[in-house]
Amino acid sequence: MRKITFGGANSLDNYFARKDDAVDWLLWSDEAMSTMTEFWKTIDTVLMGRRTYEVAMAQSKGKSNPYPGIKSYVFSRTLKKSKDKSVEIVSEDAVGFVKKLKRAKGKDICLMGGGNFAKTLFEADLIDEIGFNIHPVLLGSGIPLFYEMKKQINLELLECKPFKNGCVLVRYRVKR
Repeated sequence: MRKITFGGANSLDNYFARKDDAVDWLLWSDEAMSTMTEFWKTIDTVLMGRRTYEVAMAQSKGKSNPYPGIKSYVFSRTLKKSKDKSVEIVSEDAVGFVKKLKRAKGKDICLMGGGNFAKTLFEADLIDEIGFNIHPVLLGSGIPLFYEMKKQINLELLECKPFKNGCVLVRYRVKR
């Protein structure tokens, strides 16, 4: 069965971005780039909600898929069909669709952004790992990483690696 990893870069107070979607506070580094290069080799599918997709498209400089070469599924009840065959808009039940996707052949799956969408998949026990590049900044407000859930999610630490720029990479396995 394919593994789903929820992750990204976040502030220490658990925000993906500022309220206006700005990520000007991100600290780029060779260490993070190297880690992400290795991670993307294990992925052939990206899941995201409509809002994450729209922000990614705004930042993708005219590309029709913000993650070129990777099959992207965008979960939305309002978006219409994509012109790019590598981007599929999914309006059906997300939990049922993702369950089928996990059983399908392929590499692992990445859930990008979308704390609200992640909440749905966490509550359905579909997320297997989480991984974040935690930045040494307190934004005070913004787009949250996690939303209130109906249950506690227990985790097992897989990796904790400090970077020279003060960021910390953490990876956890979701305990079942």
